Amino acid sequence: MISRLLVANRGEIACRVFRTCRDLGVSTVAVYSDADAAALHVREADAAVRLPGAAPSETYLRGDLIVKAALAAGADAVHPGYGFLSENADFARTVIDAGLVWIGPPPAAIEAMASKTRAKELLGIEPLDPARVAESDLPVLVKAAAGGGGRGMRIVRELADLAGELESASAEAASAFGDGEVFVEPYVEDGRHVEVQLLCDAHGTVWALGTRDCSLQRRHQKVIEEAPAPGLPAALEASLLDTAVRAAKAVGYVGAGTVEFLVADGRAHFLEMNTRLQVEHPVTEEVYGVDLVALQLAVAEGAKLPPETPAPRGHAIEARLYAEDPARGWAPQTGALRLFDVPGGVRLDTGYASGDAIGVHYDPMIAKLTVHAPTRDGAVRKLARALERTRIHGPVTNRDLLVASLRHPEYATADRLDTGFYDRNLPALTTAPEGAEPAAVAAALAAASARRGRFGGGWRNLRSQDETRTYGGTGGDHEVRYRPTRDGGYEVTAPEGVRVVAAAPDRVSLETAGVVRHFDVTAYEDGTVHVGGHRLTARPRFTDPREQTAPGSLLAPMPGTVVRVADGLAVGDAVTAGQPLLWLEAMKMEHRVTAPASGTLTALHAAPGRQVEVGALLAVVRTEERPEAQS
Repeated sequence: MISRLLVANRGEIACRVFRTCRDLGVSTVAVYSDADAAALHVREADAAVRLPGAAPSETYLRGDLIVKAALAAGADAVHPGYGFLSENADFARTVIDAGLVWIGPPPAAIEAMASKTRAKELLGIEPLDPARVAESDLPVLVKAAAGGGGRGMRIVRELADLAGELESASAEAASAFGDGEVFVEPYVEDGRHVEVQLLCDAHGTVWALGTRDCSLQRRHQKVIEEAPAPGLPAALEASLLDTAVRAAKAVGYVGAGTVEFLVADGRAHFLEMNTRLQVEHPVTEEVYGVDLVALQLAVAEGAKLPPETPAPRGHAIEARLYAEDPARGWAPQTGALRLFDVPGGVRLDTGYASGDAIGVHYDPMIAKLTVHAPTRDGAVRKLARALERTRIHGPVTNRDLLVASLRHPEYATADRLDTGFYDRNLPALTTAPEGAEPAAVAAALAAASARRGRFGGGWRNLRSQDETRTYGGTGGDHEVRYRPTRDGGYEVTAPEGVRVVAAAPDRVSLETAGVVRHFDVTAYEDGTVHVGGHRLTARPRFTDPREQTAPGSLLAPMPGTVVRVADGLAVGDAVTAGQPLLWLEAMKMEHRVTAPASGTLTALHAAPGRQVEVGALLAVVRTEERPEAQS
């Protein structure tokens, strides 16, 4: 029997495993990097062991250090979570050789399936030879052989880009997974991403726990997942389940695993088998009424699964809440999570709590919110409303995008679920959410009330010009104009049609079109204002000259580390618009910085290994001046 378990991971998945361990009476051990010293998973564990350093390669990817930590803490089992070393056969063997119980499939099964290239070979599917890719093969997908989560993946549409994308994907995969192997496969445009959850014991029983649809993705990383996958023809669904079971039996699989497919034109294309628990496993748990982590532990202890797979019930949907700005190329965000409060009736899986800091070293996912309902329509409505009511004070997040996605007709009706959803709809989904304008009015009046409380003042016999405040938020800026009234209140002159019912520094009531709404307002010293579910930024009245930058300046779009500079790039070089100049790594994703226009590189402040803050000057490109027309 397992009595003490170490989780060789961090954040949300570590906390999720610890939760089941508490229910089972199993004590827990966390490992943590220096960047995670105060993290929630460390606080929730019964014991914790430091892994010196901050980068994954120094800490969570060091299997030798993790096994030493398990032995030092008296653990008798290791759960790998997902990512990092979860699909590393050598790590699994090291755990087993140390006399510890490995919560996962046999190392031989990991070797057969964890490498996407070997998995395809096992099923008789040959990847493309990179040296022989022709124009007729395009588009193709460059993909990391190990790991997942969208890292080490690149779509190539121009043959001339293939070599560079192979190099870039390999570098990112090596950084994220410790394995730089990549391969090339045909890229199926706008297919559905459907997967099958498996659970197998050591006695030959294989459960196929239905399907999941994970088609809503950005940068090949999932955003919204659901179970069961809606609208699949019965024959196709049966084929997916049968293929998944055959794959598991072919390698003697034991434990939890997932087989992934891309469905297009009524056909299923095998993608990979993930020999671990998936991030989106909660939707399957909610539909089938099981605890997959508890079952993983039971299987590792030698338990035999019942012969019949549990019966499904209802529908579940999960949304991944990320610290990122979808309107700015999904740029990851960092900073203090001042308040994080999720309404009741929602399953919350997270590695953060109010007051925690979101740093640059790891994935930007804050949490997963999952709901279950008797029908898909009910689940969609329930999750959208729960996200609206969630209070998140801190960095920019994708919360508004999630709400808009759930309510978009293509998703809400399941009429068009495919991986091209955000390519088609992102501009419309990142416009100002409903209520953003009155929220800006509430922010302005709350600020005015706070100033009045501190300094006095108000209505004057000699009427002065309106006060003006501008707030930025999703979808652009909102200008508010108002003036104090004789009775101590306020009159809003822009936008039109707003009557002030009451105004205080923390709560404002407004009437529009005969309907009174109340807004809770929280303002922070950095100019961020949270009004209900809206995140606004107070714009300065005058531009600070120190914030002005020279034309052609390339500023860091996010905090991160410079990992590469284009080969041979030097000051004085001629560059062309869109030419890659350097690469930043932030939150386990690589971000390319390109020349904004054709011109001359007049400054280069980036060097590999340099850590930069958001807004740091990386380079300057002086654009080519057009000769003036002859008069």
